[in-house]
Amino acid sequence: MTRTARRMFELLEPICLVTYFADECNEELAALGHRTYWDGYFASRAAPLGRVPAQVVHAAFYSFADGEVARHIPSAWETIPPEASVASRERGSAASVRRILGDELADSPGLVRAADLTTKAATNAPTEGRVMYAGMRSLPVPSDPVARLWHSATMLREHRADGHVAALVGARIGGTEAHVLSALEMGIHPPESFGRIRHLPKERLAAVMDGLRERGLVDTDGRFTDVGRETKQRIEALTDELAAPPYDALSPAELDELVAELEPITTTLVAAGSQ
Repeated sequence: MTRTARRMFELLEPICLVTYFADECNEELAALGHRTYWDGYFASRAAPLGRVPAQVVHAAFYSFADGEVARHIPSAWETIPPEASVASRERGSAASVRRILGDELADSPGLVRAADLTTKAATNAPTEGRVMYAGMRSLPVPSDPVARLWHSATMLREHRADGHVAALVGARIGGTEAHVLSALEMGIHPPESFGRIRHLPKERLAAVMDGLRERGLVDTDGRFTDVGRETKQRIEALTDELAAPPYDALSPAELDELVAELEPITTTLVAAGSQ
């Protein structure tokens, strides 16, 4: 099931990424009144948690530097209800998936079956210890197959992300440190140039790198040590293991069917860069 969880991540992630890469979701959130991309991002992704303070969103999202969430939460909700942001995110994301796939694939029996099986998996996992996943589970599942596929894929993405946070906490890897390790895994050097963290103050990044060196995870040149690489691999393996429970709801035949139905969908989205 660990291999299944990794394969499903590969197949479902391009469906989720339209929310962040394609235009429709951003346009919907801007039309709603969110002033910036990040206002819309934080307001719509955190909205299933309710009107919680920035500290709670920061804890749940995990990977953002101190103060980044507070620049957007709760101010992004002052004039725009969280429920409206959620609806706009779903509407825009589903529109992106449909545009990229085209009507023939979007309206196909295969997509409907993929949406049904993804939803079955996404609505049958335990919520304990899964804050973001539990928030998504509290939302109604859309009736439209394209929207339902995006919604359920996003539920599974948040389920996996909750497990990834648990794996990072267990390995004593903070959010910024996690970005450094991911950058090194992707071959980005220096890792401080990675897009997710390069905007941070140089002093903050230097302190993070110094801490990783002291723990023997990176060398003096800012590259993986053997211990660092093994730590990253261990985190990813545990993330896969923790992401497996939703797929226990599917029989082996249903899993094979889901993979077969998702493959042409994912191939089309990947070819378009999910945008």
